[in-house]
Amino acid sequence: MHSFIFKLTNYNFVNTSKFTIIRRHFALFMEKEQIIPDVVKTKAEHKLEVKYGSHVVNEGNVLTPTQVKNSPVIKWHADDKDLFTLIMTDPDAPSREKPIYREWHHWLVVNIPGNNIKSGDEISQYIGSGPPKGTGLHRYVFLVYKQPGKIDISKLTKLTNKSGDGRGNFKAEKFANEHHLKPLVACNFFQAEWDDYVPEIYRQLGGH
Repeated sequence: MHSFIFKLTNYNFVNTSKFTIIRRHFALFMEKEQIIPDVVKTKAEHKLEVKYGSHVVNEGNVLTPTQVKNSPVIKWHADDKDLFTLIMTDPDAPSREKPIYREWHHWLVVNIPGNNIKSGDEISQYIGSGPPKGTGLHRYVFLVYKQPGKIDISKLTKLTNKSGDGRGNFKAEKFANEHHLKPLVACNFFQAEWDDYVPEIYRQLGGH
């Protein structure tokens, strides 16, 4: 009996230690890639699981606008009784060197029960990556915050994916503070630069 208890305790300790190491690694990565402080000031509790079909988002890996043109499948640890906010944002608009439009947000969904995004209130419809030609790699950051309660969406402006109006100079941290969102439950990001699909996005947004 004592041996079983020791093994069980040791198993829990090893798993807790492993979780702590993974969390610490990702927190350091957020700082290294300047997600902290360019987008948020606090570390995420978990790494967010984001998949575009067979393409997995993983700590700043490079994907193409073609690969991310449709909204991804996203999962995080959640209780169905809790509500969450999902943000996808680009802090490098129009470029990382001169981010005068920081941030340009690509997706905003609030009042998500658990991690069932489709049951949440979509405030800004999904728009894939569309970095201007010659501006290099942009970071596309996904953030999930826990809400203290339901957000009154009547006070928020809904944005379609047919226009870029109202997307620029967004601040995820400011939005989180205004709505008392905490903690930052999960985060992840990828990078992308211009490819041949980007002009299609601009036509969709009415730019060309």
